[in-house]
Amino acid sequence: MTTRRQFIQSVPAAGAAFAVAGHIVLDDSPARAQGAAPLKGHFHAKGKAPSEHTLRVLAEAKKTLPFSDTRDFDEQKKGLIAEMKEMKIMADAGHVAWDKERFNFLNEDTEWDSIHPSLLRQSRLNQNYGLYEVTPGIYQVRGFDLSDISFVRGKTGWIAIDPLISAEVARAAWKFFQEHKGEGLPITAVIYSHSHTDHWGGVRGIVNEADVRAGKVEIIAPRDFMEHTISENVYAGNAMNRRLSFQYGQVLPAAPHGYVGQGLGQGVSAGVVGLIAPTRIVEEDIEYIEVDGVRMVFQNTPGTEAPSEMNTYIPEIKALWMAENVTSTLHNIYTLRGAPVRDPLRWSKYIAQALYLFGTEAEVMFASHHWPRWGNKRVQEILRAQRDLYAHMNNQVLHFANQGVTINQIQNVYELSEGLKQQWHTRGYHGSPEHNSRGVIQRFLGFWDCNPTTLIPLSPEDSAPLYVEMMGGAEKILARGQELFDAGKYKLASEIVDKLVHAEPDNRAAKDLLADVFEQLGYQQENPGLRNSFLAGAYELRSGIPQGERAETAGPDVIRAMSTELFLNFLGIRMDSRKAEGMRFTINLITPDNGEKFLIELDNATLTNLEGFLADDPDLTLVINRTDLERTMIGEVELEKQIADGTAKVEGDVGVLKKLASTMVDFEPLFEVLPGTKTAKSQIAQTNAYEVVPGRPIAE
Repeated sequence: MTTRRQFIQSVPAAGAAFAVAGHIVLDDSPARAQGAAPLKGHFHAKGKAPSEHTLRVLAEAKKTLPFSDTRDFDEQKKGLIAEMKEMKIMADAGHVAWDKERFNFLNEDTEWDSIHPSLLRQSRLNQNYGLYEVTPGIYQVRGFDLSDISFVRGKTGWIAIDPLISAEVARAAWKFFQEHKGEGLPITAVIYSHSHTDHWGGVRGIVNEADVRAGKVEIIAPRDFMEHTISENVYAGNAMNRRLSFQYGQVLPAAPHGYVGQGLGQGVSAGVVGLIAPTRIVEEDIEYIEVDGVRMVFQNTPGTEAPSEMNTYIPEIKALWMAENVTSTLHNIYTLRGAPVRDPLRWSKYIAQALYLFGTEAEVMFASHHWPRWGNKRVQEILRAQRDLYAHMNNQVLHFANQGVTINQIQNVYELSEGLKQQWHTRGYHGSPEHNSRGVIQRFLGFWDCNPTTLIPLSPEDSAPLYVEMMGGAEKILARGQELFDAGKYKLASEIVDKLVHAEPDNRAAKDLLADVFEQLGYQQENPGLRNSFLAGAYELRSGIPQGERAETAGPDVIRAMSTELFLNFLGIRMDSRKAEGMRFTINLITPDNGEKFLIELDNATLTNLEGFLADDPDLTLVINRTDLERTMIGEVELEKQIADGTAKVEGDVGVLKKLASTMVDFEPLFEVLPGTKTAKSQIAQTNAYEVVPGRPIAE
């Protein structure tokens, strides 16, 4: 029974079907103008070709890039054992979980004029699709998902590291590995390197939970793994998923004028996300553990790429696993989908620690994305530059901030050092210098730029009409906006046309012009998240928010893994306080099977809970086993039915539960981001009052 409502735009992944648009070679010759008419072969009827100004930007960018350094292509191909021939991996539910075929256009010998040359290079490197040897005894299956899955030979079987996002692709990777190198041996241990979904969500595709419970398979994770795995996706999960549709370009088909990859990998699989709780937690900062006969050294690195993360060193074969702390990109300090801002200085110091603990002797370094690096000199080169990358960003941004540069200026002031710009792996294929630099200021100083005008600003829809009036009305703005567009001044054009769209959300000409502006800005971006966000904005302005139900992908494991406190906290977020005005009651919640007790109070239109306490005179006492409460949390059965059949015991005024339920609201998954893009009201399945709908766990 489907009870969770998760929706996404129903645009097909068109892939190479749209890969017929115009192209040029980005050389030193003058840029060729493409005109402003709709482009034949573009995936959208209103889509345009790159303008002469965009072509010039990309041609200039190409001149600055270190194309003479081709080592990544050599390393990406090294160790290939077998290529995967099946381009599609099906989900158990019948839809396509993974479609590599849609990226075939990247294999053409063409320099697409609508893709930044650096991003095109990265997307082509991410086309690897098969089984690779890292070093004798260590293998990777790459290209089956956003992340890679690694297998380390143990004494009695295989140790799997980071089992992808969903069960179906992980199962396919394990089968493929067994066909070529697995020797029929079982998985004896699984290592989750960190708390993001692309590093644990496919575990049920390679491991039977009964074997875990029986002690046949050990699951190892870093300190505070379960807490951060759940909490990061719950409190603002619905908003994060909506924002993710921009960052990951989920509305866009894979095509030269659309989605061309995600930098870390080509995309996110759409199978079933599962979670089996770790059986062993790495608690110490540095901890030595023998895993199926293999001696491993674990380095906890909390607060880096994820709030719970660890690197791993295998000293006997001098192999260093850097999780997602060091991959072939600048990562996110501030991630566009939304998350607590990360600490780049701490990140830098953990890389430095790994360098001097392990990197001075390691002969191979591999990670959860991209391809390995071989030879100690190369390993140290990468580690040192990545260390400097995050330290430079932290130090130089704060250097400018201490001279008065604000969060609204830093993206136009801060630049990476020339040395970092000339190394491919430090360029912005996931994080970008522009949005990361703003994140550093946000972390230390917050959103305010210290101008009192912006301290309590009007909402854009409230201030925009005044701007439109003072600029002389819609016609003058459109005329001037078109002039700026024609001159290639796209950011200036967006400033004024955006005001018009906010003031007049139904102004079709304004939305079309702003979409044209966003499209050109998208073509110019090296960073996939920035490109996708601009192009997704253009799509929604032109066509509205596409409606359609998404195939169910997140199983109940994630919700079951929520602590009771996290569940109660989420109810406080889901409650509309305006509906709770005047209500006041106290509930004692007792879950006998795990010995928990909670004092829950509704007062001042606020729902609070306190673990370990009970009220002396509650309005209601609810006694229910945690395992039964989970059935309500996942939407399998309503709480009222459990009370009626005696599964839950109550004493006092059971009517307070009805009052509390009346305050709960269902979050709209496809809420409007850009004015005038909301189409018909989406038909969403209503959740039970106490069902948890946190949004699909987010990969990164």
